[in-house]
Amino acid sequence: MVGLFLPLRYLLLIASLGALIGAVLMLALGGAELFEASHALLDPGATVRGITASILGATDAFLFGIVLVIFAYAVAFGFVFDIPPATRERLPAWMHVEGVGELKHTLVEVILVYLVVDFATDIAEEESHLPWEALVMPI
Repeated sequence: MVGLFLPLRYLLLIASLGALIGAVLMLALGGAELFEASHALLDPGATVRGITASILGATDAFLFGIVLVIFAYAVAFGFVFDIPPATRERLPAWMHVEGVGELKHTLVEVILVYLVVDFATDIAEEESHLPWEALVMPI
């Protein structure tokens, strides 16, 4: 019975590939944001707030891209392919994923960091004082 369902684990490669494509897109988005920020440095009409917002947006995109790479690796080599223990020991610590619980924990951490960076970006983009309703996001 197990032998019948075991090949179905290869369907998870679709999720891994999707996460990898998403990671490439997020890294490209981060690069575009940095490119925009570097061009804004040469523009005499650019504001510090605008440049800061672009850099924070790039940082956010890079962070999410890195997490998607970790998810793609974890799904592929944690659930689909079995790598030998000697090879697994040579991998960096961040590539040691023990299970779905650890992936969920990582996702929650990334969401919290995303919210902090997004809030900081909103503050950097705002020209005047934020309304009190803006405090809802950090709370």
